[in-house]
Amino acid sequence: MVEVKFHDIGEGMTEGEVVSYLVKVGDKVKVDQPLVEMQTDKMVAEIPSPASGTVKKIHFDEGTLIKIGSVLLEIDDGTEKKNNSSSEQEVSASLLAPSPTVKNEVPLQKKTPPKRIIAAPHTRRIARENDVDIEEVVGTGPAGRVTDEDIFRFVKARDEKIELEIPKGETPLLVEKEKTEDSVSDTIPFTGIRKQIAMNMSHSVSTIPHVTHFDEADLTDLLAFRQELKEDGENISVVAFFLKALAITLKEFPLFNARLEEENKVIRLLKEYHIGLATNTEKGLVVPVIKDVDKKSIKEIHDEMKALTKRAQDNKLSIHDLKGGTFTISNVGPLGGIAATPIINHPQTSIIAFHKTKKMPVVMENDEIAIRSIMTMSLSFDHRLIDGADSVLFTNRFIELIQQPKKLLLYLR
Repeated sequence: MVEVKFHDIGEGMTEGEVVSYLVKVGDKVKVDQPLVEMQTDKMVAEIPSPASGTVKKIHFDEGTLIKIGSVLLEIDDGTEKKNNSSSEQEVSASLLAPSPTVKNEVPLQKKTPPKRIIAAPHTRRIARENDVDIEEVVGTGPAGRVTDEDIFRFVKARDEKIELEIPKGETPLLVEKEKTEDSVSDTIPFTGIRKQIAMNMSHSVSTIPHVTHFDEADLTDLLAFRQELKEDGENISVVAFFLKALAITLKEFPLFNARLEEENKVIRLLKEYHIGLATNTEKGLVVPVIKDVDKKSIKEIHDEMKALTKRAQDNKLSIHDLKGGTFTISNVGPLGGIAATPIINHPQTSIIAFHKTKKMPVVMENDEIAIRSIMTMSLSFDHRLIDGADSVLFTNRFIELIQQPKKLLLYLR
């Protein structure tokens, strides 16, 4: 008998949630065949079969939160010794043989296996809490994924139908919630990615003395250059230029790409420039990482950023995609807002957030007023390592680079 355990598939992971089983008791399975989907801190991962055989036992229900090392299911791989003698087998066979006097036996009906539903663990929990059979819900998310809104929409339609079916004057016994402002409330499960985000943010704020420096940059020339490239068939994201400029700036200001090792009493200046992209997804915030940004062209950075963002939205990021970041950016400009105090992704030493770009009148060097595209930014840094003056010099250099975007072509790799 082979035990299939929930092993550690991520950094610092201690628990996970059973999303769905891909097999049932009695199924024949092969080596590396996916058996169960588990929700880890940052993603949904499949646990493969370590052996070929037959599924004999499943230990946990879907939606259960379990610890690392827990046995998920058992597989009979046929290696156990048979203790019964041939005579015992014959006796067993005779005892199990159907009686010839029994007639009109009803054959066992083959059950149709449940259809595969794509939904996040918290969405499944919302369905269970509202007595919703998730198989009846039509998913409107990517690839037919069932979202929280789909569940709430289903519940609303069901409850409205119940109310319509209740004759006038009768009490709606099936409606359990009183419809008053004081008694009705919704809940969101505090598990999975959201719980991990909370733990990471709390640890970062309690460990790092945060200071945030605010600045602004004139993107007029960068947007014009980007439009030139677009007309030539190259549609490059503005953020790709930001990443290239940041890699250059981080090399010149190494404390922003460092690690504080208090136990060793050293500040380690890192030589890799792996920039994380804070990405908002249906399941919460994830930070996929573009490796070696300093060694890539702006076009290569754009293509990799686009691919990573797509995998994040489709919940297909691997552990490798999420590891190794040395600096983080958060591009909230498309959502709006002009300032924030972003929290550093510990153990990194800084993070920068890009905010809304808007046209405004600006006094130029010749004292003339011109309409320019101005973007605000927020740089949070670890004040144990970095002084306020350093943050100003850092953003000044970054601004200089993106305000003269054609110079970035000098740093193709």
